[in-house]
Amino acid sequence: MKLKLTVAALLLSLCAYSQNEPQDIRNQHIAEPQELPNPFDFPILLSGNFGELRANHFHSGIDFKTQGAEGKAIHVVKDGYVSRIAVSPWGYGNCLYITHPDGTTTVYAHLQRFSKAIAEYVKAQQYAEEKFALNLFPPAEKFPVKQGEVVAWSGNTGSSGGPHLHFEVRDTRTEDILDPIPYFKGGIKDKTAPRILGVMAYPMEGAGVVNGSPKKQNVKLLAQKGGEQTAAPIEAWGEIGFGVKCYDYMDGTSNIYGVRLITLAVDGKEIFRSDIGRFAFSETRYLNSLTDYALWQTKRSFYIKSFIEPGNRLSFLAAKNRGIVNINEERTYEFTYTLKDAFGNTTKLTIPVRGKQQDIPAVDTEGKELMYWSQTNRFGAKGVRLTIPRGNLYRNFYMKYSVRRDSTLLADTHYLNDEPVPLHKNARLSIRLNPTLDTLANKRQYGIIQWKRGKASWVGGKYRNGWVDGDIRELGAYTVRQDTKEPTITPLQPSTWGQKRRISLRLSDDLSGVETYRGEIDGKYALFEMNSRSVITYRFDAERLAPGKHTLKITATDACGNQSTYVSTFLSGEKTGKSTPKKKKKQ
Repeated sequence: MKLKLTVAALLLSLCAYSQNEPQDIRNQHIAEPQELPNPFDFPILLSGNFGELRANHFHSGIDFKTQGAEGKAIHVVKDGYVSRIAVSPWGYGNCLYITHPDGTTTVYAHLQRFSKAIAEYVKAQQYAEEKFALNLFPPAEKFPVKQGEVVAWSGNTGSSGGPHLHFEVRDTRTEDILDPIPYFKGGIKDKTAPRILGVMAYPMEGAGVVNGSPKKQNVKLLAQKGGEQTAAPIEAWGEIGFGVKCYDYMDGTSNIYGVRLITLAVDGKEIFRSDIGRFAFSETRYLNSLTDYALWQTKRSFYIKSFIEPGNRLSFLAAKNRGIVNINEERTYEFTYTLKDAFGNTTKLTIPVRGKQQDIPAVDTEGKELMYWSQTNRFGAKGVRLTIPRGNLYRNFYMKYSVRRDSTLLADTHYLNDEPVPLHKNARLSIRLNPTLDTLANKRQYGIIQWKRGKASWVGGKYRNGWVDGDIRELGAYTVRQDTKEPTITPLQPSTWGQKRRISLRLSDDLSGVETYRGEIDGKYALFEMNSRSVITYRFDAERLAPGKHTLKITATDACGNQSTYVSTFLSGEKTGKSTPKKKKKQ
């Protein structure tokens, strides 16, 4: 089940070495990192570092291990004031933002709970607004804090895979995220160098070949005595680029991390550099251009491209000729990767590329539509319309369209390309319904779905004269479904509610996802916290819940407006309690 919450150009040169100037401008008002104290009372170990590759984004901080448990006291790393408090079942969960006089803001996420004063403030706001998820901006004088003060306890809230503290350092003015590692170097042990797990050679479409093929090719890596790594030679002609699969490692842990600095040189001259020490949130989805998106989607394997696609605007990249090399001489070119972590640990790998003159196949364009990265693209076929606004593609490509027609289904299934293609923002997709099956009185119950890895994922959309219009973030397989089924509300161990002094229920929905929910006790709003597993919990509140028998009512509504209600009675103020569910009502 997916809870849907309301959340709040310069083009890279095609042929010159470019170091993006705005990066330097943003750095001017932030002083050199000063060593910060450990936010915990035990030694630092990290489970994640800055810039790691994640689905559709870069990791924007570091993850402190919390000894496998929740409830560890978190100390403020420097003087400041609480400038923002966020509560959500997703993302950062319970989160604090503390602004400091030096122009930085530190972020503490996935918290179990806040300090007493902050927790009381948050709870009062939740009851005032009658909702669990909040985004609060208290005045600077409300919660001043001193270095070393305990402001929260570590947890596992939001989209967290286990107990830890996600910690960030941000430029307060721009909200750019900075690598926190330089602030904690003295407390982290790391003498382990990054490792290269794979290298991919990419012939440019219609302009190059590798090992006689216009398709991307794995480079065979060889282990030598002493652990030094080498690569088997490849043959190439024309324009080619490379990509690398790599991870960093740290002493004392088995975790894998992202690599801070990656450079690629040809015959000793640098042609590509990725130095991820800072980025803006608006840039983070460009990860889908930096990496081999199709390979990630199909194999869950990240290869970092060492060439820059024309629509990729990541500020921490620099390249000569976009990192693409024209192999036009029959000789051996030496491509050398150098990988370095934040502590200076370094790994190198040289790949011999033998230039061999040969024919370069033309691009197969039959039955395909050319999509341009630099302009708005429109495509139409029977029963489908697609508009991709300018700025949503990272490169030109030929889209291959196909369709599976079935008159027994609400709509045909439309295949927009034969491999997944990422979109930076949104494209508008419209799919026509089968006129004979367009029978729902409530048109809100129609929605676009995407077929991905054999599963249907709800996109949604709006009905319009026999069509459903929706926004998509990827080219793939799409059709239309209907959602007429209300959400399911399942009580969890209701016989123990009184004894445990808490009420828990699970919300689920088979397609469009629960959009809103509301809890009431004796007809008044009750604060039910929600976790990322869609479990809502009310903790008995002595100030609002008197001892005795009470009536509980939970209402859940999905994205199509289908609604279900659960009503039960329970006892509070006793050592044991029972709840007697009544029949669920449908609305």
